[in-house]
Amino acid sequence: MRYNHILFDLDGTLTDPGVGITKSVQYSLHKFGIEEECDALKSFIGPPLQVSFREKYGFTEEQVTEAVAYYREYFSEHGIFENELYPAMKESLLKLMEAGCTLHVATSKPTVFAERILHHFDIMSCFKSVAGSFLDGTRSDKSEIIAHVLQEQGIAAVDAIMIGDRKHDLIGASNNQIASIGVAYGYGTLEELAACEPAVIVNTVQELVDWLLEPAITSAF
Repeated sequence: MRYNHILFDLDGTLTDPGVGITKSVQYSLHKFGIEEECDALKSFIGPPLQVSFREKYGFTEEQVTEAVAYYREYFSEHGIFENELYPAMKESLLKLMEAGCTLHVATSKPTVFAERILHHFDIMSCFKSVAGSFLDGTRSDKSEIIAHVLQEQGIAAVDAIMIGDRKHDLIGASNNQIASIGVAYGYGTLEELAACEPAVIVNTVQELVDWLLEPAITSAF
């Protein structure tokens, strides 16, 4: 086993939330008279919503606040469940726990929504802690969220690794001096992940578990 504490991103890492998130964004943009196909909105999966609305559509802070509120109208009732676990994910989490790993969730999604999703898929009990953003949009930066997990749980940087599918996850790990894994089965491109220099990039959940459970002596860290 390479690391005692494993931090997981949620969207694009534990679950495939593509339908729910893009439909929620589509619903929100419609309120502003902007019509988009869901396939054009996949960049919203992963980063904080506020950042995506601001950067992609040039929304003002007031518009960003409105857009997030509209998003949540759809997401809280429908989009949250238009989601699915990646194949073999639950079994893999249980295998890591049986090996002695302590698991955590570090997500830019509001904690209240993250916990509902984890309960929905019956994997909440796999995680010692769940840290996300607040509903007012604060603590949405992944570096801040990871720092919170490490501090609150008393985890030494050398004992932890962050797993995610977007650059925000890997940059957040680097900013906290912990190792990271890029998962290519999510929504980030190989180029995006490789540019952040994670310890490894894996293509499947099985590859992820196999790498994590290799003896620590083979680790580059």
